[in-house]
Amino acid sequence: MATSQFSASCSRTRPFPHYESRSRLIDFTCRSSKSKLFFTRSLNRKQSRRSFSVKSVSSEPTQKLKDPIADEEASTTLSSLTTDAASVASSIKYHAEFTPSFSPERLDLPKAYFATAQSVRDSLIINWNATYDYYEKLNVKQAYYLSMEFLQGRALLNAVGNLELRGAYAEALNKLGHKLEEIASQEPDAALGNGGLGRLASCFLDSLATLNYPAWGYGLRYRYGLFKQLITKDGQEEIAEDWLESGNPWEIVRNDVSYPVKFYGKVVTGSDGIRHWIGGEDIKAVAHDVPIPGYQTKTTINLRLWSTKAPSEDFDLNAFNSGEHTKAYEALGNAEKICYVLYPGDESIEGKVLRLKQQYTLCSASLQDIIARFERRSGASVNWEEFPEKVAVQMNDTHPTLCIPELMRILIDLKGLSWKDAWNITQRTVAYTNHTVLPEALEKWSFELMQKLLPRHIEIIQMIDEEVIGTIISEYGTADYDLLEKKLKEMRILENVDYPEAYADILVKPKEIEPVEEVEIENVEKVESLDEEDKLGEESPDEKEQVLPEPVPEPPKLVRMANLCVVGGHAVNGVAEIHSEIVKEEVFNSFYQLWPEKFQNKTNGVTPRRWIRFCNPDLSEIITKWIGTEEWVLDTEKLADLRKFADNEDLHSQWRAAKRNNKLKVVSLIKERTGYSVSPDALFDVQVKRIHEYKRQLLNILGIVYRYKKMKEMTASERKEMFVPRVCIFGGKAFATYVQAKRIVKFITDVGATINHDPEIGDLLKVIFVPDYNVSVAELLIPASELSQHISTAGMEASGTSNMKFSMNGCILIGTLDGANVEIREEVGEDNFFLFGAKAHEIADLRKERAEGKFVPDPRFEEVKEFVRSGVFGPYNYDEMIGSLEGNEGYGRADYFLVGKDFPSYLECQDKVDEAYRDQKKWTRMSILNTAGSYKFSSDRTIHEYAKDIWNIQPLELP
Repeated sequence: MATSQFSASCSRTRPFPHYESRSRLIDFTCRSSKSKLFFTRSLNRKQSRRSFSVKSVSSEPTQKLKDPIADEEASTTLSSLTTDAASVASSIKYHAEFTPSFSPERLDLPKAYFATAQSVRDSLIINWNATYDYYEKLNVKQAYYLSMEFLQGRALLNAVGNLELRGAYAEALNKLGHKLEEIASQEPDAALGNGGLGRLASCFLDSLATLNYPAWGYGLRYRYGLFKQLITKDGQEEIAEDWLESGNPWEIVRNDVSYPVKFYGKVVTGSDGIRHWIGGEDIKAVAHDVPIPGYQTKTTINLRLWSTKAPSEDFDLNAFNSGEHTKAYEALGNAEKICYVLYPGDESIEGKVLRLKQQYTLCSASLQDIIARFERRSGASVNWEEFPEKVAVQMNDTHPTLCIPELMRILIDLKGLSWKDAWNITQRTVAYTNHTVLPEALEKWSFELMQKLLPRHIEIIQMIDEEVIGTIISEYGTADYDLLEKKLKEMRILENVDYPEAYADILVKPKEIEPVEEVEIENVEKVESLDEEDKLGEESPDEKEQVLPEPVPEPPKLVRMANLCVVGGHAVNGVAEIHSEIVKEEVFNSFYQLWPEKFQNKTNGVTPRRWIRFCNPDLSEIITKWIGTEEWVLDTEKLADLRKFADNEDLHSQWRAAKRNNKLKVVSLIKERTGYSVSPDALFDVQVKRIHEYKRQLLNILGIVYRYKKMKEMTASERKEMFVPRVCIFGGKAFATYVQAKRIVKFITDVGATINHDPEIGDLLKVIFVPDYNVSVAELLIPASELSQHISTAGMEASGTSNMKFSMNGCILIGTLDGANVEIREEVGEDNFFLFGAKAHEIADLRKERAEGKFVPDPRFEEVKEFVRSGVFGPYNYDEMIGSLEGNEGYGRADYFLVGKDFPSYLECQDKVDEAYRDQKKWTRMSILNTAGSYKFSSDRTIHEYAKDIWNIQPLELP
């Protein structure tokens, strides 16, 4: 380990940056010198770049220190937001000594990482505070993005990249005996998300900052994340994330920014006629702020994360001293555990309560914060009618739905507004992004649970439901009761809940008058002529055995959060063209018929900074060289210029070399994480995403099993001629209680263990499951990938964003016409996308056909299932997993996700992949055209559309 070159006794007076301060002065005071660094930045609009001036003023030295880095310091002005390496190194050494989290003896890697991060954070804070001050001064409309997930990834390289300080930090660390990449590898991924939902939110924050939009993100600060995934002989195992174990150098806790959050209690009416929520359990949400820098701009926005705690007086000291330690800590533990784990298991009632507490904490603390800022900026006279003109709240999926009743509660109960005014303000402020068409993901909460936990909110939701009923009756009338009943069933917020009293009489189904049958006289006479013996022979009713019908359980009373989102907001958007059509035509069709103006499409996007510029520097340099500018990093439409070079052999050669360099990095990663050795000359075939049946990792691995079976039936020479060598890479987490998904993980690892140790197969086929897939792993895998699988059942993936990242990095996709695949295929060209499978509009009929017993499976599908059942992949019993693909009906059966239906076309499509890969000229051309066609899928474009069409905010460039 390298040791610190700087151990002189040194002190530094550094006033903590406050929002009120517009200028920042950092004073360094040492025995040898006193240096003042003034940071001034200006944006050169013509070049879209900034200048970063460092002014150093030295006094007469009393003692000369042997510090070669300090000797290099001098007054200098650098462009492109870079500073000299000597100043950076001095800053790093200062933090290593004076803001330490480690012992002072050595500047080893963990300590060097923290010191480096704190040094970068100093630069961020300057712009961060200036951005905040500017928003405060101008009192502009600001967007607030509320999400249960923010899958940030590592911050160091992204920050120095956006600040254009990478070269300076690399040189400075080299002087200190370290490499920037080694330092960056010490940073754990922030465990604040799980999949595409959280990664999209993080891409959006990057774009908002880069494009100078006034916006903040709000989320929760999960101590243990979702989980850290271990892969053992038993499959996936989960342990707690440890990302906060050594602290987080990027965050600043704002102990002065906290808000009360209440649960339980009761609602009473005061003498003033206002409803008061009293009693119950009170906790405190505390703000932790993380700076989000833009690229080539001073704008640095904020991600505010809430932690939860109880006040110290809730610690029961008497119980503790009596030996009842658990009881003493109960209130504190109940508060803190709200932010322990992302998506805690909700099989138990305790789990459900915890999830609902999480969602309400996010909404309540964030809205209190937003309202406090609005009131402060408004000054002496607050005009609540202006609230939607200053605030836009975007709900990322249904998790933040409680924003709607919470905003109503605050406006009515605390600010004294009428219901009418509060409802108008709420609807104009809030908007909703839908991310799924899966019924289980359209959240529904128990009415009784919400009534107990949030009694005032359930009252407000009941009133909103009454508003909806009134709107529906007004629109459709009561003449056609069947139509009215259908609309109410689809559109009410409350499910299986009685109609409110105001509409109880109106919403009574008219009784049908049954026609009276005419009885012939002859038959009547026959009845009357029954002899007495016949009558005596009949059993009396009392003698008959009474058979009571089984009681029909009452359906559960539910609160439909997605319906509340649609009703309570002014905009609803899907996240891909096909998804938005499904939202309008199927998921929320009745709402769309009533309010068509609410519904929009906003196709997802990814930030080109993290997902190509920083994670794939080799390819980025090639792109810049061939299109003649680096402006594509901010204007991805320029990527389309690559099309004119798609057949250039020199570009092909450079393109392939960059891909191979990236593959070599993944070869090392696989060896380190799994112990397996793979060949960089094989086709890298990748499917990395959350493990779920609809994403169909099972289809992929069964295709691999079929490939392996065919290989085993051939001679060595036949195999070599028939198959292209492949490394099939999987990654992703199965939710801890999702049994079938965990079976699939186990199956993939068992198949890999068998194939990877088969000497007959060798490098012709490898199957790798990369454990604990996260953003940092993705930043290595995506640039190295050559084929990426996006093979969900058509109509079930809302959009996807990993498909965009792969395509942007020149990876060719194999997939169905689902989510953003449809638009990607249109942009990259049909010949540059491997398409298979049923179409979305066919799915319902195919399931019906299956239920009627008309589906005839392909012989290859039956063959591969029998091969799995033969035990070739070990002793584990996969009957349950294979059984889900069989039968025509029943829970967990009947192949709901159409693996068997699409299996034949999938195999045939994979044959086309092999054929194309053999022709490397053709494959490289396809790869180039994928990057060229990905120009549309930048999150910058998406954010411009949100800002214009939903939030009505304007970019605000700092002076």
